[in-house]
Amino acid sequence: MHTIEPLTHPVTERDLHALANLLIDAVDSGAAVSFLAPLPLERSLDWWRQAIAKLSADPASPTILVARDARANIVGSVQLHPAWAPNQPHRGDVGKLLVHRSARGTGLGRALMQHIERAARERGLSILTLDCKSGGVAEHLYRSLNWVHSGTIPNYALDPDGRAFHATEMFYKSI
Repeated sequence: MHTIEPLTHPVTERDLHALANLLIDAVDSGAAVSFLAPLPLERSLDWWRQAIAKLSADPASPTILVARDARANIVGSVQLHPAWAPNQPHRGDVGKLLVHRSARGTGLGRALMQHIERAARERGLSILTLDCKSGGVAEHLYRSLNWVHSGTIPNYALDPDGRAFHATEMFYKSI
C-alpha cells in the first residue's frame, strides 16, 4: 500500500536524497525523463533542489506529489506545472512520472496520475498536456487513462544511454 501526498517546502535531507535516488533509478532503468545515464547523485540532487525551490503557495507554483511505501520511503513522484502564459490559465503540463523499480507493477503509476489529475482540477485547470517516449510503458499507461494522443515527433530526444534518438508521443486530456 502506498500513500500519495504533496511534497511541501522545506524538504528533509532524507526526502531530498530519496527523490534524487528515485530519479537515478528511473534513468538507470531506461526511462526517458530528460537525463542521460549514468546520472551522478550530485546532478540529481541539484535538479531536485531547483524543482523544490519553486514550490510555494503561488497559483503558478508547481505541484509535486510523492508516493511513500509502508516505511515512509519515497517510491514514486509526479509533477504538475501550470502554464505560465497569461492566456492559458486553464492549462497545465504533467511531467516526471517516476516509479522506483521496486514499486513497479503495483498500479502506483496509475494512482499517481489519478492524483495529479485531481490536484489539477482542484487548482481550476481543465486541460493537461504531457509527452512520453514512443513505445514505452508510460505511453501504454496514458492511453489506458484516456489521454488523447495528439501526435508523434520523431527524433525528439536521446535515449538515456545517449546512443540513439527516440520519438516522443504528445498527449492531452480535458479534465
